[in-house]
Amino acid sequence: MKPADLAKEFLAAHDPNALDPLDFLRARFDAGLAWVQFPEGLGGLGLPREEQAGVEEVFAAAGAPDNNPRRIGIGLGMAAPTILRHGTDEQRRRWLRPLWTGEEVWCQLFSEPGAGSDLAGLATRAVRASDSDGDGWVVDGQKVWTSMAHEARWAILIARTDPAVPKHRGITYFVLDMTAPGVEVRPLRQATGEAEFNEVFLTGVRIPDTDRLGAVGEGWAVAQTTLMNERVAIGGGAAPREGGVIGVVADLWRERPELRTPALHDALLRLWVDAEAARLTGTRLRQQLAVGQPGPEGSAGKLLFARLNQEISGLELDLLGEEALRHDEWTMRRPTVVDFAGRTAGYRYLRAKGNSIEGGTSEILRNIVAERVLGLPPEHRLDKDVAWKDLPK
Repeated sequence: MKPADLAKEFLAAHDPNALDPLDFLRARFDAGLAWVQFPEGLGGLGLPREEQAGVEEVFAAAGAPDNNPRRIGIGLGMAAPTILRHGTDEQRRRWLRPLWTGEEVWCQLFSEPGAGSDLAGLATRAVRASDSDGDGWVVDGQKVWTSMAHEARWAILIARTDPAVPKHRGITYFVLDMTAPGVEVRPLRQATGEAEFNEVFLTGVRIPDTDRLGAVGEGWAVAQTTLMNERVAIGGGAAPREGGVIGVVADLWRERPELRTPALHDALLRLWVDAEAARLTGTRLRQQLAVGQPGPEGSAGKLLFARLNQEISGLELDLLGEEALRHDEWTMRRPTVVDFAGRTAGYRYLRAKGNSIEGGTSEILRNIVAERVLGLPPEHRLDKDVAWKDLPK
């Protein structure tokens, strides 16, 4: 039976209007209709990824509750595929279900004030500690640009466990309980006026060894699963034609003929075609993905997403002129989702500036595409074989 037919059968036995939304989502996960490409017992049916689209159509047509993927996007797009590939059976059973239902929000503790583009240069330390509390680690350091840290129950974290080896080695990957003693979350106010991001301070935070993903010292390899999935999640997300910011600007063009000029007409057509090409490329990329193992091609999608968002939001300002200077409000808020389409032109323009930084800077992504997709010679790196402790700080 096709997964879409299984979804219809599920709805016949689980009335979405009669059940509590959370109970409905839990039952859907247990039926294998959360993400059909995942294994049975972990929210899936072990089927091809493309079958999920038909399942989503059936549930959407029935008005079934969803898990607000924008709010839990880090968990869905980054933590889940990493846990699936590198986690133990016990870790998968513990974390995947509440992650998908939205009961537990996740955040990402990767970037640091001194380790952004050069993520492998991170300085947060995790030291082995065995005592009456069991076998575990004590973590000290600072992370930055952490979306959803103010709402998160769990975090994916990379920390340095061996400073005596080169920087890409000696890193270990953990899952951190954000409610643990020693975790402090502080808001970072942005140009939009909001504090969507945070900085996180870790002081003597205890992590049990059972919350480690992958082998000790192999965290960089585990992190690559997260990073590649992150770029696909950002740049290769499913969207209808004229979805996102291009749809907002196209509607503005249709509804406000007094704003039109020949030059802006040409600019809009060019960006519309680019956005459509990017959408179709993202669809093809998702179809080619192996479960939880996207390749470096996802970096190109994220790179294109950032450029288009910035150029399209800039075109919107050119269309609106002085109208675009108005911003809805500058109250310091801590939002739970980033809603480009539902905000003002001024917000979109300011927020889009971060697209070429978050999820990997455009400069780093160009290097990845050049080296790993096009096969060009890598940049010469003098620090590649130097112990992290000996690098200039």
